[in-house]
Amino acid sequence: MANNQNIEKCFNKINRENIEALLNRYNKINRWIIGDIFKRSGYRYPDKIALSFRGTDFTYNQLDAEINKVANALLDLGIKKYDRVAILAHNTLHHVLTWFACSKIGAIYLAINYLLNGPEIEYCINHSESKIFIIEDELYPQVKDVLSNMNSVEKFIWSNQGIGERAPDDTFIDFDTWYKPFPENEPDVIVRIEDPCQMTYTSGTESKPKGVIINHQALISQYISMIIDGGFDNNDVCVNALPIYHCAQRDAFLTPIFYIGGTNILIRPDIEEILSNIDKWKATMFFAPPTVWIGILRHPSFSKYNLSTLKKLYYGAAIMPTEIIKELLEKFQGSKLYNAYGQTELAPLHTILKSEYALTKLGSVGKGVLNMQTRLEDDSGNTINEAGIIGEITGKGPHTMIMYFKDFEKTEEAMRGGWFHSGDLGVLDEEGFITVVDRKKDMVKTGGENVSSREVEEAIYLDKRVEEVAVVGVSHPKWVEAVTAIVVPRKGEKITEDEIIEICKKNLAPFKVPKKVIFIEALPKSPTGKILKRELRDIYKDLFNS
Repeated sequence: MANNQNIEKCFNKINRENIEALLNRYNKINRWIIGDIFKRSGYRYPDKIALSFRGTDFTYNQLDAEINKVANALLDLGIKKYDRVAILAHNTLHHVLTWFACSKIGAIYLAINYLLNGPEIEYCINHSESKIFIIEDELYPQVKDVLSNMNSVEKFIWSNQGIGERAPDDTFIDFDTWYKPFPENEPDVIVRIEDPCQMTYTSGTESKPKGVIINHQALISQYISMIIDGGFDNNDVCVNALPIYHCAQRDAFLTPIFYIGGTNILIRPDIEEILSNIDKWKATMFFAPPTVWIGILRHPSFSKYNLSTLKKLYYGAAIMPTEIIKELLEKFQGSKLYNAYGQTELAPLHTILKSEYALTKLGSVGKGVLNMQTRLEDDSGNTINEAGIIGEITGKGPHTMIMYFKDFEKTEEAMRGGWFHSGDLGVLDEEGFITVVDRKKDMVKTGGENVSSREVEEAIYLDKRVEEVAVVGVSHPKWVEAVTAIVVPRKGEKITEDEIIEICKKNLAPFKVPKKVIFIEALPKSPTGKILKRELRDIYKDLFNS
């Protein structure tokens, strides 16, 4: 009775305290959170396959029931709102269940990059103060020697969905044994759209990665931007091959497809498996960075499979060579090609080049998406409106992160002037479309001139014998930095340094022509296919000093 009397008072005056009380009281009725996606899609499409993983299919209602079990199991372990739950896993059912279970109970999900080494993973776990750490069997060797240093972790959970191995000892709880007995009912937790739900450590250039905190609002507004500007619909079948620990695959494709009621196929990033699953499931859409699309085009089984249902092609995470864009549109006749550009801190979508501009705006990343504003800024913080002038790409809107965890200074620096600063350099054309020129750190400063590594790469890609190329600045005693091209020839092709130099001389100003061309078999890449130019700069740092 007393509680009702207190609530009744909230109806007589509109202030923040009363609104908070009412939002909490009616939370299950009027909330807008990621954890409710499955029951809403299940209501609309009760018999549709939401997820297929290794031959097991789940309808939306079946998947929601499994997620609820994991959510209730986490609550039983004492997990409370804003506690961090970390997972080290490939693209598995356990990974999907963990992400969405956290979103139902107000916990913060932290997916660990599985290419990190033990001490790097230890840093992420300790810095985030994670209470639960879920470890996949196949990835256990990377962390077995540092587990004892993870002082914040209260429970280690073992996932056997990598290679089917049992836990090495009783330090671990088995994932399936742990969660299966718990009820399928919705957990009784108040969760609000402004609550943080996700944490991601950026790779960055700093010695220590930054922990990006994202809330439900940022992600949901980003899903809507992606669905509308990316042309998603409920009939889409999406093959998810890139790692879902990364925000690009998880937040720009996997979860928006759940949101709209499509079907997700979960696999690993093997090109033969990608091709076979597109054929088997009559997939309508696929996302990959340029390096993976190049691998698909060059794969010997490319013509073996029926890929005719694939009508929506998406790329991002790195700059796509213009010649590859033309080849994709030629090979996938009648398809729509989208370039999605963004940052982890923007959940991650920032701009998109829609399909109708794929050929007329070659190389552009388009304009800010539905729920974002975008602008270019000079070094003094002034807006650049003129075409052709290089500036830093900045953005604002509901996609934006809350903060870098425990890092006030870097958060303030990134958010200065009321805009998020991407660290990317771009130029506008006459119609306001943005082209990414380079990362600030990837501009080569040679002999007092700035050279865009991308511009040099585009020139080298004009040679059809080139599979991949990365251009970096390498320390030089005369030029400060020397433009250096690292080239991967296509299989069976032979190219000389003089030939690459000659094609650059024909297409570039003299100061942009590489001082050295190096041929290697493969470029170092991240799990999402980004070329790791930092590693190349480190490998060849003494090239001109010997």
